[in-house]
Amino acid sequence: MSKISPFLWFNNEAEEAARFYTSIFKNSKITKISRYGDSAPMPKGTVMVVEFEMNGQTFMALNGGPVFKFNESVSFVVHCENQEEVDYYWEKLTQGGKEVQCGWLKDKYGLSWQVVPTALGRLTSSGDAAQSSRVMAALMKMVKLDIAALEAAAKG
Repeated sequence: MSKISPFLWFNNEAEEAARFYTSIFKNSKITKISRYGDSAPMPKGTVMVVEFEMNGQTFMALNGGPVFKFNESVSFVVHCENQEEVDYYWEKLTQGGKEVQCGWLKDKYGLSWQVVPTALGRLTSSGDAAQSSRVMAALMKMVKLDIAALEAAAKG
């Protein structure tokens, strides 16, 4: 298990969400499911916590009821090496969800994700302030990020 693990609070979709996420990311699996017992706030036998891994990172998902909702103050970044990866993760994670802006999306459970090409860091940290400004201006107009358009903006 990872030293630090994100712990996600769902109403009652923890297992469904874990299966969804592990179907998208390679090297992913559900590792443990625990259920509520007799003296619990949910019916006995209901899934309580699902532990799962995505690319070696441990996550935990709790069915805790409708008390808390996800918001944009916490998101997961998916680092993509090329446009094919950007397109793949964007398509999968937006299924039933919502496209937002600047590479951000909300999945069907309301969890925020950023699907970001690794090229973005290179294009915005070259030390050329004008290049960085052009790249950021282009990025602000995008929903799903387009590497070719970001590189074109970098060139001016």
